[in-house]
Amino acid sequence: MTPTSFQEYGSSPSAILSDGVTTVPLWGVTAMSLTESYQLPPINNSTARAVVANHDDSVSLSGVLVGPERGLWKTALETLAEVSKRGGAAARLTGGRVQGLILVTGLTIRTDMQVQSLSFNVEAARREVIDVSLQLAHMPLPGGGFGTLLEVAKLEVAGLADWGTT
Repeated sequence: MTPTSFQEYGSSPSAILSDGVTTVPLWGVTAMSLTESYQLPPINNSTARAVVANHDDSVSLSGVLVGPERGLWKTALETLAEVSKRGGAAARLTGGRVQGLILVTGLTIRTDMQVQSLSFNVEAARREVIDVSLQLAHMPLPGGGFGTLLEVAKLEVAGLADWGTT
């Protein structure tokens, strides 16, 4: 008898990706990185500066889809990748304040995410596992702030949780 892969769903997932309706929990995240690239304004004599985004954020996730639902999670991730370019359900639910996808992790909460790349890999040695790599770009609306509000709220809740355990 061959061993089967399984997932214990009693714990919190490492990451959650959602468009406001379709939600994909990612329990098996093996690596995650958040990159923030800052644009510096040109040095010149003018005191007037153009209003532009001050930084670009991207998130890379690597992990595994396991359990009997792995094929469903794969299809859902592919669907979310397509939806992220058109705004998705979050845009309709928030009146356009949130576009794209919502990413919730222990590292960050980001709204307005779009999938840049999505890849899947399977190996004969691990038949019941789908490796997934996901690259997301943060594409906020000008003058947004809803995502920043969520990030601040997450930090406050995390601080309260840490305070309660000490």
